[in-house]
Amino acid sequence: MGKIMSFVYDTAMAPLERMLFHRLRKQHLTQLSGTVLEIGAGTGVNFKYYPDTVDFVLAIEPESSMIQRAKKKVHALPISIKQQSAEDIDAPDNTFDVVIATLVFCSIDQPDKALEEIKRVLKPNGTILFIEHVRSEEPALAWLQDKLTPAWRHVADNCHLNRDTGRLIATTFTITYQAHYARKIVRVFKAKQTDH
Repeated sequence: MGKIMSFVYDTAMAPLERMLFHRLRKQHLTQLSGTVLEIGAGTGVNFKYYPDTVDFVLAIEPESSMIQRAKKKVHALPISIKQQSAEDIDAPDNTFDVVIATLVFCSIDQPDKALEEIKRVLKPNGTILFIEHVRSEEPALAWLQDKLTPAWRHVADNCHLNRDTGRLIATTFTITYQAHYARKIVRVFKAKQTDH
C-alpha cells in the first residue's frame, strides 16, 4: 500500500492543502530554528516551509517509495532523509531542538513507543510540534470515525481516523499550545518535556 500511497498522496491531499494545511504548515513550520527531527516525512511536503533559521533536518520515513519522492523536494537547506520508523529512531539522546509530525501519528503502529523515542532524542528544553487529525469530541462524529476506521486503515496506509493523539501526547509531554480546526478534528499541538 505504501508504494501506491506515495504516487497518489500529493494529488489526493491537494484540496485539503489548499483549504487548510498549507496555511497551518506556513504558520508554524516557518517559525522553527535549530536542529529538527521530522517524523514520517512522507513525500516531503514540509520541506519547502523550513526557514533558514533551521540548521539541519533529519527526516525519517519508513516507506522507501515515499523517500524517493521526498528526495525530489529537498532544497538548499541541509535535509537528510533516512528510512526509519518512529518507534526506533537512530539518533543519540538529547539531539534535537524540535521534533515535528504532520498528519502521521494516525498511522504509527505503536504511538506510545514513538512518543517515548521522541522524548529520548529531544533536548531537555526542546519542543514538539504536531499537526494531526484526532478523534472527534462530538459523539456522533466519533462513532462514525470508529465505524470507518477498520476499512479506512486498509485503503489509507494504516490511518486511524479515531486515534486520540492529543491524549497520547499529554501522557508523555506537557502541552503548551493547542489550536483546533475543522470541527476540532484537526489540531495543532506544541509541547515541552515533562521532566528530565
